[in-house]
Amino acid sequence: MGAAGSLLLDRLGGTRRPALSGAAWLGAAALGLGAVALGTIVWRRARPRRRRRLQQVGTVAQLWIYPVKSCKGVAVSEAECTALGLRSGHLRDRFWLVINEAGNMVTARQEPRLVLVSLTCEGDTLTLSAAYMQDLLLPIETPATNPVLKCRVHDLEIQGRDCGEAAAQWITSFLKTQPYRLVHFEPHMPPRKPHQMKDAFRPTDQIAYSDISPLLILSEASLADLNSRLEKKVKAMNFRPNIVISGCGVYAEDSWHKLLIGDVELKRVMACSRCVLTTVDPDTGVMSRKEPLETLKSYRLCDPSQQKLYGKVPLFGQYLVPENPGTIRVGDTVYLLDQ
Repeated sequence: MGAAGSLLLDRLGGTRRPALSGAAWLGAAALGLGAVALGTIVWRRARPRRRRRLQQVGTVAQLWIYPVKSCKGVAVSEAECTALGLRSGHLRDRFWLVINEAGNMVTARQEPRLVLVSLTCEGDTLTLSAAYMQDLLLPIETPATNPVLKCRVHDLEIQGRDCGEAAAQWITSFLKTQPYRLVHFEPHMPPRKPHQMKDAFRPTDQIAYSDISPLLILSEASLADLNSRLEKKVKAMNFRPNIVISGCGVYAEDSWHKLLIGDVELKRVMACSRCVLTTVDPDTGVMSRKEPLETLKSYRLCDPSQQKLYGKVPLFGQYLVPENPGTIRVGDTVYLLDQ
């Protein structure tokens, strides 16, 4: 058995050693097996208790970033998902804001024609554009000498660095109602906490100038269902989603509690309650104050038990928060995480 024992030890230890006696060989074998068993136990303890199952529920059809709150969206093929929302290069979701002289936010609720204004980025230059207006070029880095203003978004204070007189005059000239200014949120500034508005959010969740959530998701199927009830069709842009999903059932997004898209986990917080902004035509900047809001009220009100959270307004789309940073791309499979 000496030769066999020597061969086995060669395989275990990787070197040729003299044959051991029967008792010594058994002791060494037991020690080796014990080490393997211990390693197995440690590995098993380090593994999660159970593997998370993935269920494919759709595909990312569109990704949208709205650099200026209430202004035109920018369609992107991929975006970095951050705690404060989507980012593509220098463009970040709702990182610019129009304010009045009192520092209060101005949106398409008050100025519907804001939806006709776009902010794009090329190289180190931002461009403000609108019909019948000369493009305004701005530096990506707002000069540090510009003042930081106190602003208010949905009753919560937040800072914004003034983008300068040229931007203020451009916005004011386009809207033709009263003096306005454009401000920019900088990453070092304290973010707003949606938990202060809705308990459904966690104290750690944060936003810049978004209404209440860093991400809004909507499905093509839900939009198609709504349009089947309307005389005049509406677009996804009426609802300003960040992520549009295809390949799922009607209102399937209502029941998605945790998603995996690319390498990003997303947690559903609550449904999005809809207001008069949805009645602004994104192509004309005209507010009807009726549709699609009136039709949504006929079949998308919350259960009476949830009125404390949602009130008596219709729900359409879902608010999510990222659990980790990562990248999301158009064409990514959307998985439902089994918890």
